[in-house]
Amino acid sequence: MNGDVLSIPSVILPRPTAKQIERAKETERILSILHQWGIHTLGQLAALPRDDLAARLGARAVELWERANGRAERILKLVSPPELFIESFEFENEIETIEPLLFILRRFLQQLATRLNAIYLVAKTLRLRLTFTDKSDYERLFKIPQPTNNEDILFRMLHTHLENFTSKQPIVAAELEAQPSRSVRQQFGLFETALRDPMQLHETLARLVGLLGAERVGTPVLEKTHRPDAFRMKPFVWEFRPSRTGVFDQDNRNAMRMNRAAQENETNDPHVTLSPEESRACDSTAVREIIPLRRFRKRIKATVLLESNRPAHVRSAVRTGLAVRVGPTIEGATVMQEGPYPLSGNWWDEQAWARVEWDVEIENGIIARCFCDQDGWAIDGIYD
Repeated sequence: MNGDVLSIPSVILPRPTAKQIERAKETERILSILHQWGIHTLGQLAALPRDDLAARLGARAVELWERANGRAERILKLVSPPELFIESFEFENEIETIEPLLFILRRFLQQLATRLNAIYLVAKTLRLRLTFTDKSDYERLFKIPQPTNNEDILFRMLHTHLENFTSKQPIVAAELEAQPSRSVRQQFGLFETALRDPMQLHETLARLVGLLGAERVGTPVLEKTHRPDAFRMKPFVWEFRPSRTGVFDQDNRNAMRMNRAAQENETNDPHVTLSPEESRACDSTAVREIIPLRRFRKRIKATVLLESNRPAHVRSAVRTGLAVRVGPTIEGATVMQEGPYPLSGNWWDEQAWARVEWDVEIENGIIARCFCDQDGWAIDGIYD
């Protein structure tokens, strides 16, 4: 035997804690001394006197001696492997229609529901994986709004998605995995309400996504930009977040306090004077912030004549109105103009945009907002 018989590979030495590292170094030191003594096998180590070994090398050497003689006892730590809720099936023949796939998925859901009910768990997500003849895979994760083991509800979720699913290759295998969780119970507040049927809402949204596309269904969220009408769609989530401070939150109270202080300053300081330019600028800003603007969607193209880089005449063939576009025409010479109000953003990427807005009063009494961008002049809306 050579000296490598009692050596311990470094890959199996415990390293997580300082105590384990110190214990491993002590073991290496004892093995080195044993090699110097000519002890290279377990039989040679077991033949040494226990008490003499303890006196010379310590308690760690005694532990090695007991392990060599088969006297050491170590309690086994039983670790149950995580149970996986996966059902899979390989088809004998290639599948090209949805009916055989739905049939096998129904069986999968029945088996998964039985296994989950046996340990009092519910499914919170489903992962569907399809394998095609060209060895490619399709995987889809379904988030269940309200975790459940109801086979019909889960099957409708899969059916709704597969109705609009198409593939270029036939299906040769299917796999369905359920992620378990404990049943969630929620206690609502006095003014909170729960959805009557969360799964029905989820199914309806899924059908709308299949018909219109994911980018057209959801909750609109304003983008962090000054670009008008810039928003994105995020998946709809039913949430109820009442104010913790009553009807008016802290921001509203701060705004009211600032407005009250501003009114008091205006009343108590009669000597404040503004130049005509500053007064006109304040008035125009107040108009843009207070008077409601009836926006036109989509944009209304217009023809604007400029004099000294200011709108002098505006013409648009579209008439204004509430429900239908009837009424006075947006056309005529401008009596007053306020602007320009330049806006721009995203100059650092391909989504760059820029526009210049003007507020104009036309001779027929209409106050409109017009703007000019890379597509030309257009009417943004009229002030009521």
